[in-house]
Amino acid sequence: MKFAIAVFSPAHAPSSRRALRFAQAALAGGHEIARLFFYQDGVHSASANVVAPQDETDIAAQWRDFVTEQQLDAVVCIAAALRRGVLNDDEANRYQRPAANLPGPWELSGLGQLHEATQLADRLVCFGGD
Repeated sequence: MKFAIAVFSPAHAPSSRRALRFAQAALAGGHEIARLFFYQDGVHSASANVVAPQDETDIAAQWRDFVTEQQLDAVVCIAAALRRGVLNDDEANRYQRPAANLPGPWELSGLGQLHEATQLADRLVCFGGD
Protein backbone atom coordinates (compact mmCIF):
# COMPACT_ATOMS: atom_id res chain seq x y z
CA MET A 1 0.00 0.00 0.00
CA LYS A 2 1.15 3.55 -0.72
CA PHE A 3 0.51 6.20 1.95
CA ALA A 4 0.43 9.98 1.93
CA ILE A 5 0.99 11.25 5.45
CA ALA A 6 -0.02 14.72 6.68
CA VAL A 7 1.34 16.03 9.98
CA PHE A 8 -0.52 18.97 11.55
CA SER A 9 1.17 19.17 14.95
CA PRO A 10 4.65 20.25 16.08
CA ALA A 11 7.40 17.79 16.91
CA HIS A 12 6.83 17.98 20.67
CA ALA A 13 3.19 16.85 20.34
CA PRO A 14 2.35 13.18 20.80
CA SER A 15 0.62 13.03 17.40
CA SER A 16 3.87 13.98 15.63
CA ARG A 17 5.64 11.12 17.39
CA ARG A 18 2.79 8.77 16.39
CA ALA A 19 3.07 9.96 12.78
CA LEU A 20 6.79 9.22 12.77
CA ARG A 21 6.25 5.76 14.27
CA PHE A 22 3.50 5.05 11.75
CA ALA A 23 5.76 6.09 8.85
CA GLN A 24 8.60 3.93 10.14
CA ALA A 25 6.29 0.94 10.60
CA ALA A 26 4.77 1.42 7.15
CA LEU A 27 8.16 1.25 5.47
CA ALA A 28 9.27 -1.64 7.68
CA GLY A 29 6.10 -3.48 6.63
CA GLY A 30 6.96 -3.14 2.95
CA HIS A 31 4.61 -0.24 2.21
CA GLU A 32 5.52 3.00 0.42
CA ILE A 33 5.21 6.63 1.39
CA ALA A 34 4.22 8.81 -1.55
CA ARG A 35 4.82 12.02 0.38
CA LEU A 36 5.04 13.46 3.87
CA PHE A 37 3.26 16.81 4.11
CA PHE A 38 3.81 19.09 7.11
CA TYR A 39 1.01 21.64 7.57
CA GLN A 40 -0.20 24.10 10.21
CA ASP A 41 1.97 23.72 13.34
CA GLY A 42 3.49 20.59 11.81
CA VAL A 43 5.89 22.88 9.94
CA HIS A 44 7.79 23.35 13.21
CA SER A 45 8.91 19.72 12.95
CA ALA A 46 11.13 20.77 10.04
CA SER A 47 12.70 23.79 11.71
CA ALA A 48 16.41 23.55 12.43
CA ASN A 49 15.85 25.72 15.52
CA VAL A 50 13.70 23.25 17.45
CA VAL A 51 15.56 22.13 20.57
CA ALA A 52 14.20 19.33 22.71
CA PRO A 53 14.91 19.38 26.45
CA GLN A 54 17.62 16.93 27.49
CA ASP A 55 15.13 14.63 29.16
CA GLU A 56 12.86 14.40 26.08
CA THR A 57 13.18 12.64 22.76
CA ASP A 58 14.16 14.96 19.91
CA ILE A 59 11.36 14.11 17.49
CA ALA A 60 12.32 16.93 15.09
CA ALA A 61 15.80 15.41 14.72
CA GLN A 62 14.27 11.96 14.30
CA TRP A 63 12.03 13.30 11.51
CA ARG A 64 15.03 14.87 9.77
CA ASP A 65 17.10 11.69 10.07
CA PHE A 66 14.22 9.47 8.92
CA VAL A 67 13.46 11.61 5.87
CA THR A 68 17.15 11.76 4.95
CA GLU A 69 17.89 8.07 5.46
CA GLN A 70 14.78 6.91 3.60
CA GLN A 71 15.11 9.60 0.91
CA LEU A 72 11.47 10.54 1.30
CA ASP A 73 9.55 13.34 -0.37
CA ALA A 74 8.97 15.66 2.59
CA VAL A 75 7.06 18.86 1.87
CA VAL A 76 6.50 21.77 4.24
CA CYS A 77 3.52 23.98 3.41
CA ILE A 78 4.96 27.34 2.41
CA ALA A 79 2.04 29.44 3.62
CA ALA A 80 1.98 27.77 7.03
CA ALA A 81 5.77 27.96 7.26
CA LEU A 82 5.96 31.66 6.42
CA ARG A 83 3.28 32.45 9.03
CA ARG A 84 5.33 30.61 11.64
CA GLY A 85 8.78 31.93 10.69
CA VAL A 86 10.03 28.68 9.16
CA LEU A 87 12.09 29.84 6.17
CA ASN A 88 14.53 28.30 3.73
CA ASP A 89 17.37 30.39 2.26
CA ASP A 90 15.29 31.64 -0.68
CA GLU A 91 12.39 32.82 1.48
CA ALA A 92 14.67 34.40 4.09
CA ASN A 93 16.30 36.40 1.30
CA ARG A 94 12.98 37.25 -0.36
CA TYR A 95 11.50 38.63 2.86
CA GLN A 96 14.81 40.11 4.04
CA ARG A 97 14.98 38.05 7.20
CA PRO A 98 18.31 37.56 8.98
CA ALA A 99 18.36 33.77 8.94
CA ALA A 100 16.93 30.63 7.44
CA ASN A 101 15.92 27.69 9.61
CA LEU A 102 14.67 25.18 7.05
CA PRO A 103 17.57 23.14 5.69
CA GLY A 104 17.35 20.07 3.48
CA PRO A 105 15.87 17.49 3.22
CA TRP A 106 12.69 19.59 3.49
CA GLU A 107 11.05 21.28 0.50
CA LEU A 108 8.74 24.29 0.72
CA SER A 109 5.69 24.03 -1.51
CA GLY A 110 1.96 24.65 -1.56
CA LEU A 111 -1.17 22.69 -0.72
CA GLY A 112 -1.23 21.39 -4.28
CA GLN A 113 1.47 18.97 -3.17
CA LEU A 114 -0.89 17.50 -0.59
CA HIS A 115 -3.61 17.18 -3.20
CA GLU A 116 -1.19 15.48 -5.59
CA ALA A 117 -0.04 13.13 -2.82
CA THR A 118 -3.62 12.02 -2.22
CA GLN A 119 -3.89 11.19 -5.92
CA LEU A 120 -0.63 9.19 -5.88
CA ALA A 121 -1.41 7.28 -2.69
CA ASP A 122 -3.88 4.58 -1.75
CA ARG A 123 -4.54 6.22 1.63
CA LEU A 124 -4.07 9.64 3.23
CA VAL A 125 -3.33 9.38 6.94
CA CYS A 126 -3.47 12.59 8.99
CA PHE A 127 -1.96 13.21 12.43
CA GLY A 128 -2.72 16.11 14.75
CA GLY A 129 -4.67 19.29 14.17
CA ASP A 130 -7.87 20.46 15.73
